[in-house]
Amino acid sequence: MAATSYSSSSSAAGAGGGSAAAATAAGLKTYFKTPEGRYKLQYEKAHSTAVLHYNHGGKTVSQLTVAYLKERSTGQGSTPSTPSSSSGMRSAAARLLGTGNGSRALSFVGGNGVSRAVSGSSRVGGTFGTSTSLGGSQAVANYDGKGAYIIYNSADTLFISDLNSQNKDPLKSIHFSNSNPLCHAFDSEAKEGHDLIIGMGSGDVYSMSLRQQLQEPGRKPVAAQHYNRGDKDGMSISSRCTSVAWVPECEGMFVVSHSDGNLYVYDKCRDGNTECTFPAIRDPAQLMVSHAKSSKSNPIARWHVCHGSINAISFSPDGAYLATVGRDGYLRVFDFSKEQLIFGGKSYYGALLCCTWSSDGKYLLTGGEDDLVQVWSMDDRKTVAWGEGHNSWVSGVAFDPYWSPPNADGTGENAVYRFGSVGQDTQLLLWDLAMDEIVVPLRHPSGGSPTFSSGSPAHWDSACPPTGILQPSPRMRHVPKLSPLVAHRVHADPLSGVVFSTESIVTICREGLIKIWARPGHSENNQQSNSSE
Repeated sequence: MAATSYSSSSSAAGAGGGSAAAATAAGLKTYFKTPEGRYKLQYEKAHSTAVLHYNHGGKTVSQLTVAYLKERSTGQGSTPSTPSSSSGMRSAAARLLGTGNGSRALSFVGGNGVSRAVSGSSRVGGTFGTSTSLGGSQAVANYDGKGAYIIYNSADTLFISDLNSQNKDPLKSIHFSNSNPLCHAFDSEAKEGHDLIIGMGSGDVYSMSLRQQLQEPGRKPVAAQHYNRGDKDGMSISSRCTSVAWVPECEGMFVVSHSDGNLYVYDKCRDGNTECTFPAIRDPAQLMVSHAKSSKSNPIARWHVCHGSINAISFSPDGAYLATVGRDGYLRVFDFSKEQLIFGGKSYYGALLCCTWSSDGKYLLTGGEDDLVQVWSMDDRKTVAWGEGHNSWVSGVAFDPYWSPPNADGTGENAVYRFGSVGQDTQLLLWDLAMDEIVVPLRHPSGGSPTFSSGSPAHWDSACPPTGILQPSPRMRHVPKLSPLVAHRVHADPLSGVVFSTESIVTICREGLIKIWARPGHSENNQQSNSSE
């Protein structure tokens, strides 16, 4: 797809204070241009290396979560609820995963669903409320109101910063003595209790209340539930956690993937210290789902997905489908409640490292070691476009649910999706995916027939490929190619994540430096708002 390339500028205008000076000194540019205007480096977030204790088991990669806390409802207690066997989650768990014993092979059937666009403001430099950086050692008064926070990990510590504040230092640091935190997820729709889950390098999992961590002093986790701890009888999961995700529309359930090709389903309302055993995996190459034998066990189910690491997982916005990407280079999409594989497809080369859903659940993005971004259609169950622009592995992808094209109705063949990708080449790339450029059936050239890389007929003009089957990658010349709208070097170190908010783009590098890029027109509004306070 042809696209206009918008160049970046090295001017330091628009970036806050030391952020602009540091960026300029490193040869980085502090804003970039898009058709809708100029994105400006607003400010940066970083942790002090003095508070880092120890890297358990080697160097870790910093990951990014943006959390939106809602205003506490009147009468809601300050202490999160504790697990209870009488929770209403019993019926939800039984409906989704059953209560049968033993294991069964994952069936292959057909079927026709990340990030949700969060309602309300996520104002950068706005007036959600102000707070003072306390180096993570003191409590900050009154966190009952709404707010937007950045959660990120480095070494053995989890950091929490205020997205709205220009203060570079984190509000809170949480130290883990047993292992390094590697991945985390926040549930903005949690009705009660714990809303933050953290996966560790040891395979342990923690859940806790974000609000309570902010309210309490000290650097230890407060009122946290510890799952899969190694000092109990029964199963002990020792492979490192690679990704965590809450199950949308299913209060209290979350999924954790691991480097051994397994993912586990948990219920936060069950005790995390109960004994749990699963049958041995007979064939590492076979897909298999096993359920806990006891109704009190946690985790409540194990999915053996692939031989090798599951690198990332993502739920469709409605929670109906679960996508996984792995070391074997395959994207797999499951019907989560039915525990059935819908479809899967392979990268062009190497492992897939990241995946995400569009806000309407119609499309998936993947990125990996082939330096490409692939767009997958849920309706067609195949790759419908691929993007070339990175010079190294693609480590993060995200749709922009807040962007809308000018003079477009956003429906049908007129729809345009904006998404971003970051890579180890230190670049942020922005892309526009126009439906009218990929919905046209691809006709094979005269005298030949489109083929998959395996040499079998591709049938691009026919119906969806067979369901439940992992498809090889199609030949690149038979799939529409995307070119990036913007390519901008945003960090000095390789990037690991990107998140879109209503008024900014947030990027993070492997070392834990975060940059907030204000959308066109918002940096001036934020400066006026701050000067009036």
